[in-house]
Amino acid sequence: MKLQPDRIEGVNVISGLSADAVSVNGVAHTRSIVIPWVGEVSPWGSAGFEALTADDFDRLAALEPELIIFGSGKRIRFVPPLLLRSLMARRIGIETMDTAAACRTYNVLAGESRKVVAALLLG
Repeated sequence: MKLQPDRIEGVNVISGLSADAVSVNGVAHTRSIVIPWVGEVSPWGSAGFEALTADDFDRLAALEPELIIFGSGKRIRFVPPLLLRSLMARRIGIETMDTAAACRTYNVLAGESRKVVAALLLG
């Protein structure tokens, strides 16, 4: 699926999604990633859903977003609340959806200049 939102200077944009990759700013990524509204895109949760830890979510909290969009893969899977303590303590919202929906939602929010982070599991 090709995603083509209006480009806002300096804001990361998800430009495409396929079965095995997500493209950010025209660069394809084949592993699970974190996409902050601004700054560097980086690997995240590469071992998959079952291996996620509180440290993975602490890393997201350190980015100080308003909201985290968690793409849990091809289907919706909810993270145990115990892993989300650092987000709750900082009053950072998290929305869980499948990765395709997370990509679309991230682009809408980033396009509104929101401090949003997409944490996307691929594969």
